[in-house]
Amino acid sequence: MNPSLSNRMPVSLGNRDLMVSEKEFPPVFALKAGMLGRCPRCCQGKLFEGFLSTSKSCSSCGLDFSFADSGDGPAIFIIMIVGFLVVGGVLAVEIMYQPPYWVHGILWLPITTVLCLVLLRPFKATLVALQYQNDARQGRIDDNASHNE
Repeated sequence: MNPSLSNRMPVSLGNRDLMVSEKEFPPVFALKAGMLGRCPRCCQGKLFEGFLSTSKSCSSCGLDFSFADSGDGPAIFIIMIVGFLVVGGVLAVEIMYQPPYWVHGILWLPITTVLCLVLLRPFKATLVALQYQNDARQGRIDDNASHNE
């Protein structure tokens, strides 16, 4: 095998395939790519096509985003973080001012909704970037494994 091709990987750019070396791209900090919603390999192309739907591939480097599956991870983190902040805020307001319950509803429901919507996209992008960086994949069972029977 040609040593110059040993560290190359296929990249799909529309209807043509290229061999691109991973060394051609400087390392990308996953948190930066996630907060900007950019490609986890080049940090140039957009990761998202819509609000939460990922693009098919990077418009800059051609990385295929078919590997990107963050699942429920972003939602779980956001539930924990926003829940902690909102419950703390509710308790603080209740102890200091003791407002009626409808005031809590008018105050905390919009704050909770906005916080969740604002955090969801960067958290999903960060988890996709970490998934790319760590080459994380879904667990599979090896059918060819030898069994000691």
